[in-house]
Amino acid sequence: MKINGLPHNGSVNFNSSLIEWQDCGVDGFLIKPLMEDQQAGVRTWLMKVEAGAFSPPHGHDEIEQIYVLEGSFFDQDKTYGPGEYIVRAAGAMHSAGSENGALVLLFYSPAVES
Repeated sequence: MKINGLPHNGSVNFNSSLIEWQDCGVDGFLIKPLMEDQQAGVRTWLMKVEAGAFSPPHGHDEIEQIYVLEGSFFDQDKTYGPGEYIVRAAGAMHSAGSENGALVLLFYSPAVES
């Protein structure tokens, strides 16, 4: 289960432990889609990064926000631990990985036009 679309009123909730981890196309990176709204261009995912996983430099069309929940997560700049937060501009090139494994919360939203 995932929430398809932003709620128009009230609240929607579910237990994310009932969602199976899914392959996202990069070895060692697994996701649980929590909410996706294609019309609004937003999505929220849990991502598990297995120990030793690495993704070479890449960019996203959207703004990417990352909040580290467990373990350690690294990019080309530094290693982040629980409670640390990263936000990237749309198109920003970056690498990603984890030496010992990590659980992160990801938010994607449309790029802001200047």
